[in-house]
Amino acid sequence: MTQNSNASRKSKNRKGTLAIIGSLLMLSAALRLATEAGQVFADEVKTAASTEKSIQPASVDLARPEHLTAALDAIKACEAKLIKREKEIEERETTLAAAEDAIDAELRKLEQAEHSLRQTISLASAAAEDDLTQLTSVYANMKPKQAAALFEHMDSGFAAGFLGRMPSDGAARIMAGMTPEKAYEISVELAGRNADIPLE
Repeated sequence: MTQNSNASRKSKNRKGTLAIIGSLLMLSAALRLATEAGQVFADEVKTAASTEKSIQPASVDLARPEHLTAALDAIKACEAKLIKREKEIEERETTLAAAEDAIDAELRKLEQAEHSLRQTISLASAAAEDDLTQLTSVYANMKPKQAAALFEHMDSGFAAGFLGRMPSDGAARIMAGMTPEKAYEISVELAGRNADIPLE
């Protein structure tokens, strides 16, 4: 009688120990895997419950070795899924970071190229303006008769550009030495340019 009582007591103690260990494992897993793990764990427990004995999640008895094994397997599967998902997220973040770095580098190159182009255009415009100013000064300092002969053979639009930059009295003396036809063409060019200037 005493031996049977001791055996029964040992069996109960063993089951109680297994239940405590199982509960601690479950609590540790729950704290580690947080809320997302809870959802995945529920799915895994539901899958494990579809065994031959049809164990329901609500009726899991961790004192039974087969139930404890199924629960531990579910936790391991859940943890593996989370690790895989975390790795995928890290890979995506790495890819996005690399893409952002590449885009930033290209933007910096474009900004540098744009700045360089603006400087080149500015220098070219300044050089062209200096050349026109100098050439206009040369024509203005020529004798009107010589300048008129030169402008006579020049394109009317081109000639109007130079004459328009000269003082009006100097331009008038040069145009007076031209043929009436050429002087008229240049006058039309000058009038057309001034017509685009707003009066107010």
